Amino acid sequence: MASDWECVPRSYEVTKNYLQSFHTFDHPLKVSTVTMVDSKGTRVSSSSISLLNDPLLLTLDGTDPLSQFARQEQELIDPLTQMASEYVGETFQKSKTKKREKDVSLADDSFNWNAKRLSILNKFTTSEKLSISTSFLSVSNAGTGTDAIKVHTVVSDKLKFRLEQLDDFEDTSIRHLMDLTQQDYIQRIEQLNQELVQSWHNDQRVKALKIAIQCSKMLSDTSVLSFYPSQFVLITDILDIFGKLVYERLKQKAYSGPESSRQLNTESARDTCQNWFFKVASIRELLPRLYVEIAILKCYEFLNECSYENILQRLTLMIRGIGDPLIAVYVRCYLVRIGATVTSIKEYMYNNFKDFLTIYQSNQMIFAGSIRSELNRQRVDMTKYLSLYGPAVNFILQAVAYKNNFYTEEIVKQVKTIKNNGPILMAILQALTSEFIAARASEIVHLLSQSHTEGISKSQLFRALGLSMSVCVPLCEERSGFLKEAFLTINTFTDPSEYITCVETWSQFIASNFPISETNRLLHEIITRLSSTKICEKHFQQLHNILDKILENQKNIELLLIQENFLPFLDLFHKDAVKSEACKRILIVYKRNSHEYTTDPVVISALMYIGKILNDSLTALTVADEKRQISQLISNFIRKVYFGRDLECQLSFYVEARGTFSNLDTVYGTLVQNVNKLAMEAYSIVHSQRTRKTQAFAKACIAFSFITIPSISCICQQMDLYMLSGQVALVNQCMGQADACFEAALNLIAELPTALEIDGKVKPMDSYVVSYLSNMLATLVVVPDSPEEGVLYLLRLLLDVIQKFSFAANSLGPVTVYLNVLDMLYVQSLEDFPYHITGVISNDELYGRDPKFLNEVNNLCVYVVEKILQQLKQLGAEQQYKMQTILSLELMLRIIRYANLYKEQTFQLALNLWLLARKHESLLDVKHFPRIIKAIENIYNLTKDTNTKHAQSLHQFMEHINHK
Repeated sequence: MASDWECVPRSYEVTKNYLQSFHTFDHPLKVSTVTMVDSKGTRVSSSSISLLNDPLLLTLDGTDPLSQFARQEQELIDPLTQMASEYVGETFQKSKTKKREKDVSLADDSFNWNAKRLSILNKFTTSEKLSISTSFLSVSNAGTGTDAIKVHTVVSDKLKFRLEQLDDFEDTSIRHLMDLTQQDYIQRIEQLNQELVQSWHNDQRVKALKIAIQCSKMLSDTSVLSFYPSQFVLITDILDIFGKLVYERLKQKAYSGPESSRQLNTESARDTCQNWFFKVASIRELLPRLYVEIAILKCYEFLNECSYENILQRLTLMIRGIGDPLIAVYVRCYLVRIGATVTSIKEYMYNNFKDFLTIYQSNQMIFAGSIRSELNRQRVDMTKYLSLYGPAVNFILQAVAYKNNFYTEEIVKQVKTIKNNGPILMAILQALTSEFIAARASEIVHLLSQSHTEGISKSQLFRALGLSMSVCVPLCEERSGFLKEAFLTINTFTDPSEYITCVETWSQFIASNFPISETNRLLHEIITRLSSTKICEKHFQQLHNILDKILENQKNIELLLIQENFLPFLDLFHKDAVKSEACKRILIVYKRNSHEYTTDPVVISALMYIGKILNDSLTALTVADEKRQISQLISNFIRKVYFGRDLECQLSFYVEARGTFSNLDTVYGTLVQNVNKLAMEAYSIVHSQRTRKTQAFAKACIAFSFITIPSISCICQQMDLYMLSGQVALVNQCMGQADACFEAALNLIAELPTALEIDGKVKPMDSYVVSYLSNMLATLVVVPDSPEEGVLYLLRLLLDVIQKFSFAANSLGPVTVYLNVLDMLYVQSLEDFPYHITGVISNDELYGRDPKFLNEVNNLCVYVVEKILQQLKQLGAEQQYKMQTILSLELMLRIIRYANLYKEQTFQLALNLWLLARKHESLLDVKHFPRIIKAIENIYNLTKDTNTKHAQSLHQFMEHINHK
């Protein structure tokens, strides 16, 4: 039917139809604002109406999940605080703001107990069995439970009952819970806390007090020393709750009710407050008496004569009666913490620290024989034991020095005179501000170098000093001497473990404040110390941390890479997995910090060495994400290597990289891309003027790409790179190599899988193949025919490839490609192609509309049309009428544009296609056919004055379709 196809020559110019534009004053996405106006002309309300239902705008309403989670986090309260706050009345809520203004609290960003308690609980743990002695964890409390309270409804009877309970303090049966794990112990403590709050809620004040007393007694138990700091945190949490309940109860009594009865209420609250302190004073044992009084310390404000300074000083003196230094120091810590919430006076804090120093010095109580025997019994060494003092002493020191260095100088002077002052020096380094340490850096170094304390090594002290220096450094003129003096002691450490853990903290200070030569010297010393394989294996984490700190604080990463000791330091990571992580870290920092091209051969060599380690670490078991990350890092390095106009050197580098990174397809793709870019750079240097040298260089680049591409496993990537390389070859007038690339790309289509699994979903390859072949057709327009292969050889190969690829059922892919082939063939029939490549003689110049060539083009058009008709017939057989209708109209339009309608068979074919489409007109949009008719009229208007014969046939065709 289409055997008489003849391409009609174009006799009109193609023009662009631009979309009409107009000025607007409002952005189309602007939210519309509606203002309601009443009859008087007054604005009533204003609202915004969004015409777009943007899901991201839901965050403004707080309805998206992330906003909900954020709101929930803000509303969450610590469980212990929540239980206490449930029973606070409206008076507390009204006076909450006044309370915050009145309290003198040290809790802010730099000094916050809540931030420290969690670290204590995480650090001081135990696997040993614990015990609890209490009378409030039994299943039932016959005679003293809630039921007993409910019976006594008369006020006088209730008071009498409470007095009987108070007299019965010492008669309550105590239960001893033994062999508790740490988790069980914490759960029991939580039960006691709940019991205390519940008792208070049930109006059992005395029972709540008894629970607080028994909890305080638990802090006299040091049978498991390693857990004592955490035990202190857990128990004082309960005491804090108890103190808050008592205070809020008194406050409610004092400030509730009308103003006329305020004085009576205040006196009643004062009497109740005195009763509480009388009850506390009746506690026989010193330790619970101290803890409970400290817990309700804030209640002293309800008494007329309240001098917190005297009260705190009295409690400080009372603590001297506690014999165990560990227990005593934590009582002092609790006193300082609670005292800080009621007064800003620092003297009692300083006195508590002085008392601790006195105990520490007097007869060396901490190092006494009784303490040592207990340590031996519990198998706790002196280092571990001294670390137990750390949280308490650090907190007291921080409180003393908080926003005031009045006492710190005196403390440092006192420490100088103390024997075995290691723990105190450690506390100073950890608790005092880094600015204070930096201002006295030389003095501190001298103190540390002279310290000799059992259980606290110099390496621990200098490690703490290094941590402080990473926050705040000495003055510039003092840094060099300070570093030299510090390392005079550090270099005397013979134990590699002590040395490396100490140097780990100093690496940041050195890298950020000294020339690169100092870092190189440090690396040399580390290499010398840790040359043994077995020693290195024990300290991979410290070595990794040192590397991280140097990389993060060294501004010029390239300067670091050329240091003679850097790569040998990297070789200390003997295990492949550890070394690959270190290399990955280096390339990550290089990618982030290096913003310029790399030209130094030494730097490039170092990066090649690092990249080779990563490449060689990959195995068949390596996960895809790991390969992807490594490939991206190495590709980034390759893209940053630049030798300027030395193009041969650049190409040699790419050749070396191809041999080095043989396990990474993505890197091979990067190399091909860069080599193609290199060929185009050479092309631009000579301003498109072909020379023998640039031609040879371009051929070398294309040959590199042609050889490299088959090593890539992904067929799609191969095809894309073949296409790109062929286009680069075409621009550089390397015709033979361009043909080879295009031919290789087309031959790969038969090897493509029919579908790919992406994110768990199977997706057909049809769309990719159609897009790829359409791109190929656009390129083949300007590719001249090879003398050896014949007319339109590559196009014939493309038509064969379409038959070999298995498109999905009911796919429009083959027909879409065939329609695009018709477009390309029609361009081949034109006298002058719409676009060219400079220096490339395309088929329009090569054949000059030779009749034999045009005959070949027409024959190919006949072949393509027959293939399309076969597809249309198949669609009809499968009752895919909508797709059949659309494709019929597409083919008809191409026949009208490209073919000579004067030919009878061609005219009849176009008419039959129109009739076929009209059979199922209802399946399409109502505007579809009018648009087709409008397009035909436009073609007629363009040709009626230039090609009369074709226009007459087209007019006749229009009469037929309008009539039918």
